[in-house]
Amino acid sequence: MKSVPSEFGSLVFDDRVMKASLPGKIYASLRKTIDEGAQLDISVANAVAEAMKEWALSKGATHFTHWFQPLTGITAEKHDSFISPSPDGGVIMEFSGKELIKGEPDASSFPSGGLRATFEARGYTAWDPTSYAFIKGKTLCIPTAFCSYGGHALDKKTPLLRSMEALNKQALRILRLFGNDTAKCVRSSVGPEQEYFLITKEMYDARPDLRYCGRTLFGARPSKGQEMDDHYFGVIKPRVAAYMEELNEELWKLGILAKTEHNEVAPAQHELAPIYTTTNVATDHNQLTMEIMQKVAARHGLVCLLHEKPFAGVNGSGKHNNWSIATDAGQNLLSPGETPYENAQFLLFLCAVIKAVDDYQDLLRISVATAGNDHRLGANEAPPAVVSIFLGDELNAVLEAIETDTPYEGVEKTQMKLGVSVLPRFNRDTTDRNRTSPFAFTGNKFEFRMLGSSNSIACANIMLNSAVAESLKIYADRLEGADDFETALHDMIRKTIRDHKRIIFNGNGYDSAWISEAEKRGLLNYRTTADCMPHLLDRKNVDMLTSHKVFTVEELRSRCDIMLENYCKTVVIEANTMIDMAKTQIAPAVRHYAAVVAKDAAAKLKFDATVPCGHEKKLVSRLSILGEDIAEKTDALEAAMIDLQNAGDIIPESEAIRDKVLPVMSALRVACDEAETMTAKDLWPFPTYGDILFSVK
Repeated sequence: MKSVPSEFGSLVFDDRVMKASLPGKIYASLRKTIDEGAQLDISVANAVAEAMKEWALSKGATHFTHWFQPLTGITAEKHDSFISPSPDGGVIMEFSGKELIKGEPDASSFPSGGLRATFEARGYTAWDPTSYAFIKGKTLCIPTAFCSYGGHALDKKTPLLRSMEALNKQALRILRLFGNDTAKCVRSSVGPEQEYFLITKEMYDARPDLRYCGRTLFGARPSKGQEMDDHYFGVIKPRVAAYMEELNEELWKLGILAKTEHNEVAPAQHELAPIYTTTNVATDHNQLTMEIMQKVAARHGLVCLLHEKPFAGVNGSGKHNNWSIATDAGQNLLSPGETPYENAQFLLFLCAVIKAVDDYQDLLRISVATAGNDHRLGANEAPPAVVSIFLGDELNAVLEAIETDTPYEGVEKTQMKLGVSVLPRFNRDTTDRNRTSPFAFTGNKFEFRMLGSSNSIACANIMLNSAVAESLKIYADRLEGADDFETALHDMIRKTIRDHKRIIFNGNGYDSAWISEAEKRGLLNYRTTADCMPHLLDRKNVDMLTSHKVFTVEELRSRCDIMLENYCKTVVIEANTMIDMAKTQIAPAVRHYAAVVAKDAAAKLKFDATVPCGHEKKLVSRLSILGEDIAEKTDALEAAMIDLQNAGDIIPESEAIRDKVLPVMSALRVACDEAETMTAKDLWPFPTYGDILFSVK
């Protein structure tokens, strides 16, 4: 690779390219659309399309596609070539503004949750000019929104853009009250930290559960896991380092700000973190990152696992969503400054977030709900399913002083003295970080840690943007009509602290005592997707999301159905995979080994009747019992799957999955995992956890 600055964004039709290739008036008009949401003129679209085509051809592209994010959780694309027939029998390369602005993919097989019938195939994609086009392979990819023939959003991009507009509208109202008349817009920004596992392709291919489900359904814990914490921030293995190097190069070419890489806590687990950027762009970039992670892994003989909990008993993988809001001039509205107690504007925006998280904690939980994430939340070093906010000592003291109307004493700056003269001295931060909190303030942003590693970040940011917009709207409505702005502002901040301090928790979120305390505070604890997803349609949630025009009622109903359907389908695939593995691989292996041991014992006794065979008898007895147990649990799981067909509606089906199918799956796993620890390794039908987690050298 050439130098990073010269290669960065080389496959992106970014502002540098647009400025160089577009006429001045066209460029200015396009920037007005991007920056201020002005209507796009067709003449501008035609000029942009021509420049975009010429640039793409110069990069070797032959096709273009409208790249969108349907409700499958992954991206979609339909490729069309630039060719058009010429009168002399040849072809010319064409791309019009109409083709840039609108596409028409077949929408019949994408999830719609009843928004359209299966036979209604027409769907539309619409160019999102705020997210730059890019080249992938030989295809120009144009980020777009996706909607039905009836105008309903069938994707994750459209509601995200709507939520950003809602937040912008209400935040500007607040800024005007503080005398800021120059800010043109307020945008939310995100930096999603992406965790993942790397294993060898050989191990992956030998495990049906990994191939079909993305996670292991069976597996006894190895002798060594993450107990020694020696993998965390440890020396990166050469094969992994080579993978990370190529991954960075591919991401940088696409303008993705990949910044940090390191080993995570669990063996074979790693993390990549980007610099934060505008939320819709960050969402596009994260979808691309996950795709490229898997493609690059394949070139290195590896498989990148993005499941939230691919291995039981070790850390799962999350995606920490670092969220903040800033003006177009770059003013971070969540930056407390040197004297947060005196920064009324910051305190009001901080209170807006506190109120939003407390009022809509159910929506934040819903936004991260998947079958995979249900296994992770509350497990090894993952935040619990209960939403709470960590603010730290300084902000906590500030809010307490405001609530009690007492003087704020401040938090003394402490200089770190490490006891070695050659080492530099520096001031300690006024608050520590809390890695156990689902929603932690980390200086000038909030880190939402509940997202699963395979989640699109769109859902969480839709809910976060919308909930904060609602808080700001309530504040603006009151303050705009206040006789005394300063008094009304002070009273509102103090009232928010008093009304919503239950959501603030600065302790250990991993402690089981916190869950009991949270319930006493009245906080919600939706442990599974089946528990939380129906609450999407609670009246308060529907009213808020529709009032800001983020969703229609029909779109919300569709998403509730789609998410529950995904939950059910995921577990059904896992259950069927367990049945197949238990019946055709595990049970035969256990019976085979029991027969081998019994045969060896019989041979010993035949040779010498005085030879003790107590160990063999115990082993055969236990294997026989386990064999029967595995058979019974497999039959029970098959029966539960048959009963599931009679569940009827999607909500009863999801509840049956939660209450009947998953417990039987867990019981079957216990029996099989014990059998693994007692069966000869050469007879066990697939690689063990020890084999998989330590396979990459």
